[in-house]
Amino acid sequence: MIHRGLSALLRGSVASALILPGVATIFHFAGLRINASASLPIGLYKITGDPTAELIEFCPPEPFASLSSRRDYRGRGTCPDGFEPLMKPIRATAGEIVEVSGNGSMINGRLVSNSAPRPVDAKGRPLAHWPFGRFRVADDAVWVISSFNGRSFDSRYFGPVRRSSVRSHLRPLLTE
Repeated sequence: MIHRGLSALLRGSVASALILPGVATIFHFAGLRINASASLPIGLYKITGDPTAELIEFCPPEPFASLSSRRDYRGRGTCPDGFEPLMKPIRATAGEIVEVSGNGSMINGRLVSNSAPRPVDAKGRPLAHWPFGRFRVADDAVWVISSFNGRSFDSRYFGPVRRSSVRSHLRPLLTE
């Protein structure tokens, strides 16, 4: 006989396993996104039709998509590789100047806080940064860099993001 407390825990776990994917699907089709990563405040975000919204959802390009899925930076999702899109703030757009160095990324001469590339990820695995240098953002690209967390997997590692990779612009709805 299973102890009552353990039985309740098992029922709760099974219910969660069955309900949470359904809730996530409903949220997705309602234009809501849940962020549980440290790159942005934890919470709920809403898709907006405003192309000037600073937050975007996008599928990372290869080989960075494979790297991020292999290292469990992204969970299962709707990108072509079967993993979830990234949610990041846009820091630089067409014509702006991005300078990448060991001290961090500067946008038009202003340092973005918490933007220094790390030589290893949180599990101590080597992490190559985007080449140091000065770059003008192309018309069809943006640079995404999180100042919220210094360990964000963003343009400091994979460079510019093509606008064609952007799935949606987002606004915070309910965040910590």
